[in-house]
Amino acid sequence: MHEPDQLPNTDDQWDAGEMGCGELILKLNVRLRKMQPTQVLLLIALDTGAIADIPAWCEMTRHTLVCAQHPNYWIRRRTDP
Repeated sequence: MHEPDQLPNTDDQWDAGEMGCGELILKLNVRLRKMQPTQVLLLIALDTGAIADIPAWCEMTRHTLVCAQHPNYWIRRRTDP
């Protein structure tokens, strides 16, 4: 994971605001599917559940959590479908 002073470049950004993690994860999945492999999405998620849920979801789906500084999460889309 990147150090805080070396934040990754982003290809897209989504401010999910206070959206709860259930709905957030569904919409995040759709957004990442529309991106090219290895592109990075900056997700802004204010929900406190995101602190645990986003890393766990990335691990389960094999997307890479490049950097996390709540409420900011940089997620690299996996290379395979």
